[in-house]
Amino acid sequence: MGSHAGKRHRAAHRKGQPAPGDAGVEPFPVTGGALTTYAALVTGLDAKVLVLNKLYMAVRIVSARRAFRMLVCDQAEVVHVDNGRYLTYDFSSWAEISELQREFEPEAHDWVRTVRFEVAVPKVIRLLGYDRLPQQRVKLNRRNLFARDRNRCQYCGRHFPTSELSIDHVVPRSQGGEDSWENLVCSCVRCNARKGGRTPEQAHMKLRKKPVRPRRNPLVSLRLGNEKYESWKTFLDNAYWSVELR
Repeated sequence: MGSHAGKRHRAAHRKGQPAPGDAGVEPFPVTGGALTTYAALVTGLDAKVLVLNKLYMAVRIVSARRAFRMLVCDQAEVVHVDNGRYLTYDFSSWAEISELQREFEPEAHDWVRTVRFEVAVPKVIRLLGYDRLPQQRVKLNRRNLFARDRNRCQYCGRHFPTSELSIDHVVPRSQGGEDSWENLVCSCVRCNARKGGRTPEQAHMKLRKKPVRPRRNPLVSLRLGNEKYESWKTFLDNAYWSVELR
């Protein structure tokens, strides 16, 4: 954001408890009820938002739809990373700041249109009354398996759309194989049919890599490659957490 935008950006900083290294300033009001505004949101609501607890520790990822619901109900505030500083906003001040973001950096955000204006989807929000840590476990499901293997068949090595991939038990169930991160891989239909109810060794096939349990949700790693989610890296620490999509 340009220097002039940055000054106005900080001037609209939310009044109340400041984020680390920043002071609060009176927020700008938004005309009309916040809940009425929320009801008018019609686009961009499926974008993803990183949720922090009260202590600025990442706990989960939610849709923009759910994030806005928490913002307008004063259950959370926006955390915006600007040149290494944490700036916090309530819904009203964030809607005002969105006007500047729309002018100076429209490509850096997803957008939601309301009856009267467009509001940027925040990248990060902070829960005001929640200080617990998430469970350090990644859910085993089809979506996370595809993300871990990046939609690549673990036998032929080719990439496929999700609709053309299946989940293969490395050690078949008929031979005692379990539903676990270490025994499930993505496989294309052709390789899955070729392998059948055999182990890779029995089918004379070789795995591209050994399947392992991811240290954090693999979808987070995919999103970190997108510049729009650069600010997430500030709050991610493999040593103590992994997130669960909800």
